[in-house]
Amino acid sequence: MEHALSPSSLAELRRPRPYPAVSVLTPTHRREPDNAQDPVRLRNMLADAKKQLEADPAITRERRTDVSAQLDLALAEVDLAHAEDGLAIFAAPGEHQVWSLARSVPERVVLSDTFLTRNLVAAQAAERPFWVLSVSADRVTLWNGGAGRVAKERTGGFPMARSLEAPNAERKERVGDLPSTFRDERTRHFLRDADIAMSAVLRAHPRPLYVTGEQAALSLLDEIGSVTKDAAHVPHGGLAHAGPDAVWAAVRPLIDAEDRKNVDTVIRDLETARGRKDFAAGVDEVWQNAGDGRIRLLAVEENYRVTVRDNGGDHLVPAASDDLDAREDIVDEIVEQCLETGAEVRFVPDGSLGEARGIAGVLRY
Repeated sequence: MEHALSPSSLAELRRPRPYPAVSVLTPTHRREPDNAQDPVRLRNMLADAKKQLEADPAITRERRTDVSAQLDLALAEVDLAHAEDGLAIFAAPGEHQVWSLARSVPERVVLSDTFLTRNLVAAQAAERPFWVLSVSADRVTLWNGGAGRVAKERTGGFPMARSLEAPNAERKERVGDLPSTFRDERTRHFLRDADIAMSAVLRAHPRPLYVTGEQAALSLLDEIGSVTKDAAHVPHGGLAHAGPDAVWAAVRPLIDAEDRKNVDTVIRDLETARGRKDFAAGVDEVWQNAGDGRIRLLAVEENYRVTVRDNGGDHLVPAASDDLDAREDIVDEIVEQCLETGAEVRFVPDGSLGEARGIAGVLRY
């Protein structure tokens, strides 16, 4: 299952497909007893998708068979034992993808000529992803962080490892006088290579970077590094060989402090905008301004959800979730629209926005 949405993978997901491109969305659960319902719900959603394929006269038998087989292959790849809060399955002729999301999604099956990506985009924005690079003299490990956890990342040549055993000639020269590991030229080259590899990862997937290691390793990176010397440093050794729980425990205080600082900044920006009259609040008002590309900063409470109906007029109308014309993921639509028009999107703790009713924005003009 895929987790990290990069600009290149999003562009690939958004390209037109031969009809039908099938998107299946379903909420999932991380813990018992709620996760007991996930396998049945998922099978039911895929059965519904196949029924829609059967009922559509515009789909040939050959293409229907192809896409149904892709849905079966996608189901085989789903790992509900490591489920997060939502699941997106995409299938089209000759291809399928499975995405795990750290944000709940509405149950939905959509047949179109493109995949439904707005829930992925909103989940990525809400997750506030980051990188952790754990360095030691013989190993450098990259961790993919977000939504209260880190996971080992195997991309860009990571993890990197080497032997600390010096060549015979060097050992003979150093008898009785082995220099400090982090003054050793081979170590300098090793960590410089790690810095270069991290630079490539950040170009493809830009996000905040935290670097952990012994103080001697961090000092060396300050001296020789390009991207790592500007990262947030966490003086904690041993994490290049540790598990994800230990890494998360080491970086969590910095992540939490940065989150609190960001929330305070967002609230101040909203209050200033309110005083200048370039402020929008509530889903209806924010939706209108997002459609016009006027939102510069969008703030959304983390668990804010609202179901509405668009009657084609100037305002959204509250609706029940069983309304056939309801739009259950209007908040995710707003998030994607704002990101498309270059807005900054921040998710804040529930209750932070007060009278703004879950969602607010700073306007460009």
